[in-house]
Amino acid sequence: MVKINDELKQILDEPETLKVLAVNNREGVPHVVFKGTLHAEDNQFVFYDLLQSSEINKNLVNTIWFEKKLAINILSKDRRSFHIVGTPVKSVTAGKYFESVYENIQERFGRDTDLNAIWYIEPEQIQEVSFAYRQAEQREKFPILAHLDQITRRDDDE
Repeated sequence: MVKINDELKQILDEPETLKVLAVNNREGVPHVVFKGTLHAEDNQFVFYDLLQSSEINKNLVNTIWFEKKLAINILSKDRRSFHIVGTPVKSVTAGKYFESVYENIQERFGRDTDLNAIWYIEPEQIQEVSFAYRQAEQREKFPILAHLDQITRRDDDE
C-alpha cells in the first residue's frame, strides 16, 4: 500500500478537480465514470455511490469479490494528472456513519438524492502522469530517446 500525500488530498478537495473511476465488468469491459464525490480519508480513497442501480456499483461488487483492481485518474485545475491503481476493500450500506453521510449528501445535492453505498479503495500505486512531468522524467531517464532534431536542439541550447 502507498501513502496518499497531502498535496494529492488537497487536489482532490478542490471543486475544479476532475475525478475518474474505471472498473471492469465481469466480461472485462471497462466502465469509466466521473465521480465528483471521490475524496481521501486517512489513507484510502472514498466515494459515495448515489444511484441504487448504478453500473459502477455492480462492477465494484464484482471487483471486491474477486479481488480485482480498479483505476482512478485525477486531473487538477492546473492540468496535473495522477493515475492511481487500487483495490476496493469495503462498502458501507447501513449504520450510523452511513446515515450521517446520507444526511450530508441530501443537504449538499438536494432531498431527492439517494446514497447507495460508501466505497473505500486502498491505493497500491500512485503516479503523476502529466505530460510535463512525464516528459521531464523521460528526458532524465532516457536522454537519447527522442527524435534526432530534438536531441540536437537540446545540445544547441547548452
